[in-house]
Amino acid sequence: MGRRNTGKHGATGSRLLLAYAAASLVLVVLLGVMLVRSYREDAERQGRDQGRAQAAVIEEMAVAPALDGAELSAGLTTAQRERLQGATDLAIFHGSVVRLRVRSFTGQVVFSDDGSTAGGILVSNPAFRAAATGTTDVAVVADGDRSVGRTIRVLQPVIAGASGQAIGVLELYLPYDAIDAKLRRQMTVTYWRLGIALGALYLMLALIAWYTTRALRRHAAHQEHEALHDGLTGLPNRAAFQARAKSAIDGAAVAGAEGAIVLVDLNRFKEVNDTLGHHAGDELLRLVGSRLSQALRGSDTVARLGGDEFGLVIPGLPQHAVLDLIEAARAELVRETVLDGVPLSIEASFGVALYPRHGTEIEELLQRADAAMYQGKRGAADIVLYAEDGVANPTHWLTVQAELRRAIERDELVLHYQPKVRLRDDEIDGLEALVRWQHPQRGLLPPSEFLPAAEQSGVIELLTGWVLRRALTDQAGWTSLGQSWPVAVNVSARNLETPGFARVVAGLLAEHGTPPERLLLEVTETAMAGDAENVARAVVELAGFGVGVAVDDFGIGYTSLAQLRSVPVSEVKIDRLFVTDLDRDPQNQAIVRSVIELAHGLGCRVTAEGVETAPVSAWLAASGCDAAQGYLYSRPVVWPHLLEMFLNPRGTGRHARPEPVEPVHLSTGGTRA
Repeated sequence: MGRRNTGKHGATGSRLLLAYAAASLVLVVLLGVMLVRSYREDAERQGRDQGRAQAAVIEEMAVAPALDGAELSAGLTTAQRERLQGATDLAIFHGSVVRLRVRSFTGQVVFSDDGSTAGGILVSNPAFRAAATGTTDVAVVADGDRSVGRTIRVLQPVIAGASGQAIGVLELYLPYDAIDAKLRRQMTVTYWRLGIALGALYLMLALIAWYTTRALRRHAAHQEHEALHDGLTGLPNRAAFQARAKSAIDGAAVAGAEGAIVLVDLNRFKEVNDTLGHHAGDELLRLVGSRLSQALRGSDTVARLGGDEFGLVIPGLPQHAVLDLIEAARAELVRETVLDGVPLSIEASFGVALYPRHGTEIEELLQRADAAMYQGKRGAADIVLYAEDGVANPTHWLTVQAELRRAIERDELVLHYQPKVRLRDDEIDGLEALVRWQHPQRGLLPPSEFLPAAEQSGVIELLTGWVLRRALTDQAGWTSLGQSWPVAVNVSARNLETPGFARVVAGLLAEHGTPPERLLLEVTETAMAGDAENVARAVVELAGFGVGVAVDDFGIGYTSLAQLRSVPVSEVKIDRLFVTDLDRDPQNQAIVRSVIELAHGLGCRVTAEGVETAPVSAWLAASGCDAAQGYLYSRPVVWPHLLEMFLNPRGTGRHARPEPVEPVHLSTGGTRA
């Protein structure tokens, strides 16, 4: 959403066009000046060539014959002078010659058309010296003697007689005005033609400049649009989303307004790609972008952040209006559509963070919106507003994730184990592995301090892998001492959704030589409901390898009876919420009794969590519960301590309890306390 800003490109393009036009005009003018100068030089060259030819004719036809046998250094005889006068009078009379002098090599004027013996260029003049040595010199000069304007001055050697030797220098001045006038007429035509040609050239350059500038402007706008928009949907991309979100937050801070940053993630989008193909997935993403844009206001921003994740910037609305608007967008989004002939209902999770209530920095708000969205994916609500008490504080998650990675590498984690006791004979029926973090600065940390951050990233896979390896190693230790207790390990839904997880578990069992039936994986009921199809697929694959799966915290999540019937679950663990005060609470008794009957009817064992008193244990045993787990039997401790308790019992009971440890329980799934 939002219109493309082309103003700056238009101003830049106009300036570029003006600069290009000015530069082109300068070049065209310079080209014109050069061409005019060249034409003028050509015209003068033509005049000089004409003067040289005319002088050659006069010298050869008139002067040379008249001076045959003359010795100019001694002067001319009367006969020679008369012959020369007669040969040149006609040319001078008709004006084809302005002035004529015959000079000796010493510069003496031996003949002139007006009878004078003075004047002419100096002997030292290069032109005279050139003529004296046999070279013709031609120049257009101003005539200073008769004020006839410009003339063509020709200095050339006089060659008389059969010897072919020069006897003097002919200084001849020819009229240039007629030639100049003719050349001017020719030049006028040439100038017009040149002007038209240069004008056409300039117009062409201007058109090229306009077209090029326009193309560059469009290209720049296109490049900017491409840099800030998603190529598939045409929506703003992550960079544009960040910029618009920051602008909205900064504007709200100045105006004292409110707004929201919303993250939207499609549910089960991978199934569309896998089932209908990537072209259908692309069409679905375009449809989602279109529907969200249509549902929101023109001032709001809808951006595609990557994959199937979208971001919304909703400025200027309080909380209730934001939620109403998002609900309207969700209603528009979930309308059924048809892709490749298959009816499809779009589902998505919305995580909402408000500003300035939940933060004033874009990264902080994005983290909190992401945390809310993730909570929505694990629960039943499609729209979740970030709440400090409902979502683990994500502002430190990046730090926790980085530290946890290092903790796994440094082997700072430890496993405590809590026994599950068979109610029919009070014997240990297995151990549940519970992870702790021996932090070098903060001491022993319970799972609630780091599991939420781990489950939001790939760290959970590293963590689960570490717990499985350590639990199987410890199990080999107590097995070698004669105790064949099965071990239960908590895994998150993210583990089950990871392709190949079941094969990884099977590989670890083979690596440690552990029979599959001696490993139980526990998944919370809430996690089972998150992505039911992928989780069910993983559970079926695990069952195929012989590994059992237990539904943990049963009763507080959203597992349906159909899921329990279709998924090969081997054990159901009743949440402690229904077990506390079970011997005195008729409602909890009815619920627990129903769960026991239901689980047994589906072929599952039943374990009750949080058993702390003997009357509760007795009631569970009488009601047919298979096993129990709680402080009545033991708090979580390291396994050698349990082995010592089992081999060397103390006190009045079969299993004495160790020193009290503060109870910790995490209700969001994953590796519990």
